[in-house]
Amino acid sequence: MTADRLTYTYRRLGLDHRWFEHEPTHRRQRITWPENKFIALWIVVPVEFFPLDAPLQPIRPLGALDRGYPDFWSYSNRDYGTRIGIYRIMRVLDALGLRATATVNSAIAARYPRVVNEIVRRGWEIACGGVDMGHIHQQKLSLEVERTLVQSSRDALQKASGQSIVGWHSPGHAQSSNTLQLLAEQGFKYMMDWANDDMPYGMNTEAGPLVAMPLTYEWSDRVLLVQHNLTVDEYDRQVMHAFQHLLSEAKKLGSGRILSLSISPWIMGYPHRIAVLERMLKKVLDSGVVWNATGKEIVRVVTP
Repeated sequence: MTADRLTYTYRRLGLDHRWFEHEPTHRRQRITWPENKFIALWIVVPVEFFPLDAPLQPIRPLGALDRGYPDFWSYSNRDYGTRIGIYRIMRVLDALGLRATATVNSAIAARYPRVVNEIVRRGWEIACGGVDMGHIHQQKLSLEVERTLVQSSRDALQKASGQSIVGWHSPGHAQSSNTLQLLAEQGFKYMMDWANDDMPYGMNTEAGPLVAMPLTYEWSDRVLLVQHNLTVDEYDRQVMHAFQHLLSEAKKLGSGRILSLSISPWIMGYPHRIAVLERMLKKVLDSGVVWNATGKEIVRVVTP
């Protein structure tokens, strides 16, 4: 083991970085959602492209092709999401009057322009998901190479959608030590890669502030249905447990909470699963306590 593996610039008690200070939850300012709703329902739909020639190292995101090149079986399974699954999810959300934040790889804009057009037509927010699931942000990238990945993917999506892109989700949730600074530098307002909170919080970089948004990984379809191999009924129960507990906390504390749902087209978009998604969302809406919002809209409330 080389000595530099143990070198931390900001080694100290607690956090070993300067992006934010530890903040006890009881000291936080209370949040009030529009119409005094207790829960902000934030639906996130990752629209991803998994290239056949994605590198095996240094990081392979969950869902990466794993059968050796050319892995047409896995490739076509992921492609099902952009050909079929995404439209099933859109029809469910349309029927319920819901909007989502779509985290889109910029490769989608070139390969599947209809998907981007349908997202925009529905009034969904587009957040940048990097170039594709083979271009992972990690420490071995030079600053300039990573800057190009961030800027080029954002520019491609802004051109294709006509939207101002302010949200970021790294492929595979991976970041380098430069990613946050580059996001602020390129005009992003929030990112959703960190998993250490239920609520948004502020981050400080040398290029300016960012908001860390809580895209909860623990009850995503990717973790519960793919990684943990739960049934769709078990998935439904887990999400509803989370919803009920967050609602209880919001009422007790008098401060709004967020129920984030990551819904992957190549997982939830299959015909044997889509009905459960519709059933679950109906139960959440029937509670009468939710405000459906995009990531951009939530950030506007928490950072007036």
